[in-house]
Amino acid sequence: MPHDGSARAGLPQPGTAEAGAADTGSPPEPEPPVSVRALAFAGVELAVLYVPGAGSDDLRSVDTAGCAPAEYGLPERLPLSGGSPAAHAFRAPHPVWLTSAALAAYPEGGPAPPRARTSLGALPLGAEGGRLGCLVVVGAGENGFEPVQQRFLERYADVVTGVLEAGAGGGGGAPPAPLSSALRRMRVGSFVLVPETGVIDADETLCELVGIRPEDFDGKADSLLAHALPEDLHALMSVLEPSTRTSGRRELDFRVRCPTGEMRWLSLRCRVAAGADDRPEQVLGVVTATSVLHRGADDVSRIQWLTAALDKATTVRDVSQVVITALREPLSADRVALAELRHERLQVTLLDPPQPAAWPRTWRGQWRSEWPDAPLRALPTLQMALRDGRMDLLPAGASFEPGLDGIGPGGLAVLPLPARGRVVGVCLIGWDRPHEFAPEERSLLTATASLAGQALTRAHAHDAEQELATMLQRSLLPRRLPELPGGIAVARYLPARRGLQVGGDWYDVISLSEDRVALVVGDVQGHSAAAATIMGQMRTAVRAYAVEGHPPDVVVSHANRLLVGMETDLFATCCYAELDLDEGDVLFVRAGHVAPLLRHPDGSTEEVEVEGGLPLGISMDADFPMTAVALAPGSMLALVTDGLIEAADLSLDEGMRRTRAALAAADPSDPGQVADDLLGDVGRREDDVALLLLRYDGMKTRPIRSGWLVWRLPDAVMHARRFTARTLRRWKVEEATDPVLLVVSELVTNALVHTQGPVRLDLVLRGDRVRVCVSDSSPRAPAKPVIVDWESTGGRGLLLVEAMSESFGTVPVAGGKQVCSEIAVRRREPAPVGAEPDARTGTDHDVP
Repeated sequence: MPHDGSARAGLPQPGTAEAGAADTGSPPEPEPPVSVRALAFAGVELAVLYVPGAGSDDLRSVDTAGCAPAEYGLPERLPLSGGSPAAHAFRAPHPVWLTSAALAAYPEGGPAPPRARTSLGALPLGAEGGRLGCLVVVGAGENGFEPVQQRFLERYADVVTGVLEAGAGGGGGAPPAPLSSALRRMRVGSFVLVPETGVIDADETLCELVGIRPEDFDGKADSLLAHALPEDLHALMSVLEPSTRTSGRRELDFRVRCPTGEMRWLSLRCRVAAGADDRPEQVLGVVTATSVLHRGADDVSRIQWLTAALDKATTVRDVSQVVITALREPLSADRVALAELRHERLQVTLLDPPQPAAWPRTWRGQWRSEWPDAPLRALPTLQMALRDGRMDLLPAGASFEPGLDGIGPGGLAVLPLPARGRVVGVCLIGWDRPHEFAPEERSLLTATASLAGQALTRAHAHDAEQELATMLQRSLLPRRLPELPGGIAVARYLPARRGLQVGGDWYDVISLSEDRVALVVGDVQGHSAAAATIMGQMRTAVRAYAVEGHPPDVVVSHANRLLVGMETDLFATCCYAELDLDEGDVLFVRAGHVAPLLRHPDGSTEEVEVEGGLPLGISMDADFPMTAVALAPGSMLALVTDGLIEAADLSLDEGMRRTRAALAAADPSDPGQVADDLLGDVGRREDDVALLLLRYDGMKTRPIRSGWLVWRLPDAVMHARRFTARTLRRWKVEEATDPVLLVVSELVTNALVHTQGPVRLDLVLRGDRVRVCVSDSSPRAPAKPVIVDWESTGGRGLLLVEAMSESFGTVPVAGGKQVCSEIAVRRREPAPVGAEPDARTGTDHDVP
């Protein structure tokens, strides 16, 4: 790049006198980095980075950008306890901005000798008291740095802080050339354009921002303009081809289309350098992403910023906030209100300021929710404007109905918001002091009304879709999770931030019995109503197969066959776990899903190696093997979907590593907070996320079990009663013998008489209850008679069982059913002192 590019840009050259020097014929000085032009455009002649010295009692200079420090005589070291601007900023910590007059009052730390037209800024670096150092910038203007320049330099200081922190984190102290590194991180491109020839001196960053490889750039302005969108070319040409009347600084947001098809918003800030005849000789400027420089102050920039902001606004509240931001500050308005027109009523969507006291008294009576609403007939001024669809600008002193009184005593603008041939809302802008409506304000208000009306219509449709999607999603997922006797389960679901925000991820917690629970997480392909429909069907099917008592592999296999039979193009993944809350044993089945994560009681984590099968819906004959894992009390199990651990910028392995690290660092005493910690940065969410956590605590009371296979013999009931009596004596709960034997007799008799196949009797003692379970091969539940004749010899058995039981019911199991009854054990009170048990009756009596 030619050397005269930097000279034309107005950058001070090292060794050059302030007023210029005669040509001595010496070889040209090497050109400074082109990125330094960004600082020069921000009004910076010199930037110096100071960091604390080894003794931490002074600041020492470690890097500079711009002209040499000797040009301004800034010291190499500054005492921290001194009165320099850098020391003040370091101690405060907040930026110090000084004009020439203010700088003269500082005894040290400024240019030496003092200059009449020199401004200075000192910006602390670091979040805690500026402990990383201080950035000092020197400008050639006597009136100090402009607000937009201050914002740019504050952003620059933040990036310098990041560079220093990265260097400190690497253990190597300050990195080399941190000021230049920070400029590269900001991706600030700079250029010098000669309007007469169209030749532009652009740096590599500018080429990259526009989407041109630096080696392919031919130095012509037309090559850069070819990447701009046609809608923005007119505004760009007015900036890059200035007339003789153009002077001062210009700001503009514009869009470019990159070779990849990506549309990118850029901000351009430039100034015109005129020659002796006032003809524009050069245009000097910088280009950056819109997040670095703020929107411009001219009407074209405002409208372009508003268009881009409304394009990103999705909800009615978002649109309202964008409109208020675009109007209140630029127009110096005191009040802005936005309202939708609904069934002859105005429903306010946002007020600024939001306090009720700032708005008419009659509005406060309509403040039934977050914002007020009012019938349109009570506001004739608005009614006329909305009927005619035209903007009304009412001057100071105009009389209003009570519903508008006090909104704009100094002037009121009424903007109907049109969309699709009708008025969908209204925007009110009010001033307290007398306000004159300039022609450019009328243009801005007209353009804003049209854009806001269309955006409001889109946002309202979006809100309606989201409300429908939210209702659908909530209806398909569990409203609440069951309370578990040996653990705590929590779940989280977040929809994707694209599409209808309704997807195919689901979770469920299924109580199979008092000591067994099933956990399931699944993901149906896609983010659509069809995916949500399939998800609802799969969740219902898995739950139904699980409560029937099938083992995990059979549950998943049945769900797979169901999905294959639906003849849909969508498939699903699933992870199913059945946990024995007594023993802590888990049986896992994984169908194309990500592996579960396990946090051990000592805080270590692992990715559970579960043998996997095909996703559901692929093959009717797919096999789904089971994997057994033992949990210790205090363990935490996490079932997740891929939306949590994988994204466009996050690989699956890295996502798993981050999730495991978050799980290890979390406090297991609060599973809800653990779930929130695992969700992490939801801002990057591209896919919906389902997360199911279970903290296994173990059962407080371990049950005692005993079982008996009932023989189909004439005296089978007698043997069942003898087995029961022996078991109760061994458990030392003889107090429950009579009711338990009655229940066993009735249930075993019913199973032998009314079913075929094997019959099994299981007894369980947990705490103060005995559970009697009789299993048989018939899926039909026993039916209680509606009416029992007094003279009949049967039909009362189930009524007796139900009367004797604390709880009674039937649950399906694999290959049949299980009829269960729970009987309370009424423990005998301890014998009083001096009493001995009667060996014959088991009762207590007093010793004479």
